[in-house]
Amino acid sequence: MSRYIEQFRRMEANRRRIEQRIEEYCRGSGHARPRTRREFLNSGLAAGVSTVFLPSLATLLTREARAQATECVIDNNPMLGAGKIPFLGVDQGGGANIAGSNIMVGGMGGQEDFLDAGGYAKLGLPQAILPQNVGVSREFGLAMHPDSALLRGMLSKTSAATRVNTNGCVIPARSENDTGNNPHNPVYGVARAGASGEFVATIGSQNSDSGGNSRAPDSQILAEFRPTKVSNRNEAIGLIGGGDGGFPDDRVAEAAAILSELKLGRISEEQATTALVQCGYDKTVATYDTTVVPQDLDPEADLNLQAIFPNGELSQGDFRKAAAAMKVVINGYGGAGTIEYGGRDYHENPRPDTDQKDFVVGQVIGGALEYAALLGKPLMIYLFSDGAVSADTNLQEDDGNGTAKFRWRSDDSQTAASAILVYSPLGRPALRNGDASQQLGYYRSNGNVETSSSPFANSVETLSELVVLNYLGLHGQEAMFGQVLANPALGTGDAVLPYIAFAPIV
Repeated sequence: MSRYIEQFRRMEANRRRIEQRIEEYCRGSGHARPRTRREFLNSGLAAGVSTVFLPSLATLLTREARAQATECVIDNNPMLGAGKIPFLGVDQGGGANIAGSNIMVGGMGGQEDFLDAGGYAKLGLPQAILPQNVGVSREFGLAMHPDSALLRGMLSKTSAATRVNTNGCVIPARSENDTGNNPHNPVYGVARAGASGEFVATIGSQNSDSGGNSRAPDSQILAEFRPTKVSNRNEAIGLIGGGDGGFPDDRVAEAAAILSELKLGRISEEQATTALVQCGYDKTVATYDTTVVPQDLDPEADLNLQAIFPNGELSQGDFRKAAAAMKVVINGYGGAGTIEYGGRDYHENPRPDTDQKDFVVGQVIGGALEYAALLGKPLMIYLFSDGAVSADTNLQEDDGNGTAKFRWRSDDSQTAASAILVYSPLGRPALRNGDASQQLGYYRSNGNVETSSSPFANSVETLSELVVLNYLGLHGQEAMFGQVLANPALGTGDAVLPYIAFAPIV
């Protein structure tokens, strides 16, 4: 027994030392005392989590034991993060193609209000494969060209069950070419809307203020939400703080049990009290059993990711950073993330090369959707690029998959578009306003964005606001838009309702 008492004394000494560190931290920073594991991690106090929480738990049980005896309920599957929909942005740097050759765009009537042949030629499609002639694919709800390399990539990584539970919308909106100065990235706004994780609010595959290539709007940036770089398994595991993350081991659990027994000696209640104190110990052990360990953040140790990215794909750069982001965000260790793909400056590059890049991004999007499906989690994906590209209508070449397409000729901000894809384990997300929600804005018949078709068609910052609005809308919280973003250019209230693409999914 003396050994256990000595363990308890050491534990008490540790507790007092950590309490002192917390008080010093709070006085120096002006912040309130940290209350959650995430706040302890952010404060550099992770090592003290176990020694602070365990005696406090036992003390609380002692205080409440005299009042009541309750049923012991242990949560063996605690929710990580903030309980919000995971968000991933796919940032293509350089001016990638999204509209026409990949995701269908049309006139005022929506995606299948087809443009003139000349308009689609500008978007890379010769006469033989105009959507008027070959139709569209709606495997993912959103209309896509059946010969799209992006679509092929998405199909290669998804099951039929995942596809039928996915929907999307395309957003005709111009942006400047080949620059990181477009305020495209909505990751801060999404974090402001409540997205957060067990360890960090946001992550990015680049060490930049946005976590990607395009910057975030200045009006949305908050320093505490700056993305942490996560582009491989080591950086994902590093979120836990390294080693065992400073979390308690079996010896601390044993000390907690002895502490409970010592407390019990001070209580003159009957068996109900004994059960309550024992419940405290059982909950403590259950907590340790479910504590996050380094392997939990390792994408290469994840059997689901191994199945989605087989044959060594997890060690390849394009998939390595994507899998790390999926592991962190979709599991709730981070709330929102950006996966950046550079080299998307398509003009004058052979069509097989550029379509292969589209195919890879499609695989990443499909892989993320499939991973969310395997985990039974919802997911929102935002696909965007700085600027776009137009085709050389005098030069057809094989796209590398047996289809003749026009080679991309020059940067063209007028042909740009972004897209949102949403997965729900409960079924295909419904569109708020029917087919009108599948395309927000429209194109002119000549293949250019109609810049008067929406408030965001000619304003990248407002486009970023639109994404935040739709993130809130998926939670049924669009009424909070004006609180999340101060004075949004998009407006608030009834004015923004036509721009919410999906009905709530949570």
